[in-house]
Amino acid sequence: MKLEPAVLDGVRVRLVPLAREHAAGIYEAAKAEEIWAYMPYAIDSPAMAEHFVEETLKRVEQGVDLAFVVIDKETEQIIGSTRYLDISLPNMGLEIGWTWYHPSVWRSRVNTECKYLLLRHAFETLNFLRVQIKTDNRNVRSQNAIARLGAVREGVLRNHMVLKSGYVRDTVFFSVIDREWPEVKAKLEAFLN
Repeated sequence: MKLEPAVLDGVRVRLVPLAREHAAGIYEAAKAEEIWAYMPYAIDSPAMAEHFVEETLKRVEQGVDLAFVVIDKETEQIIGSTRYLDISLPNMGLEIGWTWYHPSVWRSRVNTECKYLLLRHAFETLNFLRVQIKTDNRNVRSQNAIARLGAVREGVLRNHMVLKSGYVRDTVFFSVIDREWPEVKAKLEAFLN
């Protein structure tokens, strides 16, 4: 069994299941170099955008990821991507990650609304017990944004992954669990209203 793709519709953004025809829009949204400072690799060419889509769709087919493009409803343009990954149906848990946005929407309502839509779907539609979010230990901006959502910092996995550059990354883990969701939901709805 695997999760079925779904469109998650908000006020500012629409999360649409990733498809091959999104490669060109992903490349356009991904051109800003600063997006990739803490990511495993950069989408820095049309070929890398196609690679990103194909690699991701393989994981979707395997049932371990469910990926989305983020559409700005004001412009109907792709402004980023996010996904559920490391989906564990037996343990009723997943991770929200591989999230990136064009810098023009940084510090806007976009990330908050995306996380709200993903968390609400995970807890209220899928009835999952746990959602985790992780980030590079160097990425203080991301850590602050995750904590602001109401996620609980669980700790740091040291030497967790080797990035394409050869850098050995420590990773900070956060989570929201089902019994915390009502309070987190109220906090996010207050931010969004």
